[in-house]
Amino acid sequence: MSSPVTASTLEPSSATGLKLENVLYDKRNGIAYVTINRPKALNALNTPTWKDLRTAFEDVRDDAAIRGVILTGAGDKAFIAGADITELATLAAFEAARASRFGQDVLDLIENLGKPVIAAVNGFALGGCESAMACTLMITV
Repeated sequence: MSSPVTASTLEPSSATGLKLENVLYDKRNGIAYVTINRPKALNALNTPTWKDLRTAFEDVRDDAAIRGVILTGAGDKAFIAGADITELATLAAFEAARASRFGQDVLDLIENLGKPVIAAVNGFALGGCESAMACTLMITV
């Protein structure tokens, strides 16, 4: 049996060849492990993190060898806190609307992936509850 995947056991997307800033991404034995890696910000979703999530889930979608995904957050306090309000506070209204649509598009990708996605909720899921709800199944860990 494999050991559990945590932020300390994964290298930032090195196994996949993808360049991701805020997401750890690994593929092993037909399972993709996607970990939002912003524990100091309670894994809040800023623009670079949304882009990383899109990149990782597009790779999962396109990889026939991957049969399912586990999505979780790094650290022990939060799964996903929600939107990064520090970033949102700096945006004009039209930029915030565009950022919101982009995030919704990523959640639509997750929800309609065609492969099971397990949200391994490992702490607060304040605004992150929407992300968990896009997954096929939620478990608390």
